[in-house]
Amino acid sequence: MQTIDLATTPLRDMNAMLQSQAAQTNQTAWNIVNPKGAHAIAVGLDAPIEVTVSGSTGYYCGGMNKQASIHIAGSAGPGVAENMMSGTVVIEGDASQYAGATGQGGLLVIKGNASSRCGISMKGIDIVVHGNIGHMSAFMAQSGNLVVLGDAGDALGDSLYEARLFVRGNVKSLGADCIEKEMRPEHLEILRDLLDRAGADAKPEEFRRYGSARTLYHFHVDNASAY
Repeated sequence: MQTIDLATTPLRDMNAMLQSQAAQTNQTAWNIVNPKGAHAIAVGLDAPIEVTVSGSTGYYCGGMNKQASIHIAGSAGPGVAENMMSGTVVIEGDASQYAGATGQGGLLVIKGNASSRCGISMKGIDIVVHGNIGHMSAFMAQSGNLVVLGDAGDALGDSLYEARLFVRGNVKSLGADCIEKEMRPEHLEILRDLLDRAGADAKPEEFRRYGSARTLYHFHVDNASAY
């Protein structure tokens, strides 16, 4: 395992080392120590490497990730895994606001709680939160899956498109155009796979599914009050 100490190595140099790894690298395991809440740790990676961040991070850790598996042994600041394309990001602690924003692929696992706007504008990413999520989560979410083992805050799924939202706990309120939907067998299978991959101790049958009512796709005067 390669160890990078951010107490002695500049952040730019650390990211350059990780970003330079090729698809066939033999340096597949990396450990970043003394992160001390630094921003933009392990961003823009594009190789099948495993990166452990031994501590908590600031803004945008794991942003734009492709292929890499990133494990944060702490909590993460705003925008973790922002615009992720593939790979995995696992957070042992909590995540601040807009976790997984605009993510287009891959799996984000938050073992603690997530703050507001979790999964905002998600475009194909899968997000599993073991705890609770804050208000306006999955705002304008377009595709992918958001799984919440705990509770959801106000305005869940506001202005939602075609993403699937699964919540085991209580939902404080639903946003504009978000409604509860039938949980069909295919959704149970999707959920079972995501829970297994995220190491979540829960049964698919315990969840409810939410999605778009599809009334805001095109402007209609009868729906003007919802805009």
